[in-house]
Amino acid sequence: MASDVPTGHSSDLDWLLSGLVQRVPYTRSAVLLSSDGLVKAVHGLDPDSADHMAALASGLYSLGRSAGARFGDSGEVRQVVVELDSTLLFVATAGSGTCLAVVAGRETDAAVLGYEMTMLVKSVRTYLVTPARHAAVAPGAPGR
Repeated sequence: MASDVPTGHSSDLDWLLSGLVQRVPYTRSAVLLSSDGLVKAVHGLDPDSADHMAALASGLYSLGRSAGARFGDSGEVRQVVVELDSTLLFVATAGSGTCLAVVAGRETDAAVLGYEMTMLVKSVRTYLVTPARHAAVAPGAPGR
């Protein structure tokens, strides 16, 4: 999966992710992604790892939506947390069509990280919207 962040160019949102990682001890990296898995901004990961993280986070977010539709009240996914032996992975809604994924060490205070992620999203939510993609119309097809 290719990133939509040009190689060698910093996104205007990278500084937000950098600030989050620096504020919360033991936090390693953060990726802002479209809900379909394209990287919008990244801190702390090389481009290949960022693309991989975006794909994983998109899948987790999708599973969360399916769980909500089947077993919940069909409300929006707030957060998905994966707890590994030495790592925590958080995926949270960050605006319409956008998610925030954060990787942190096990020593991280999960409540503090969750709070900081929520505050970051609340402070800039209107800038984090990813418009829905439209299906491409083939040349010569009706509507072209």
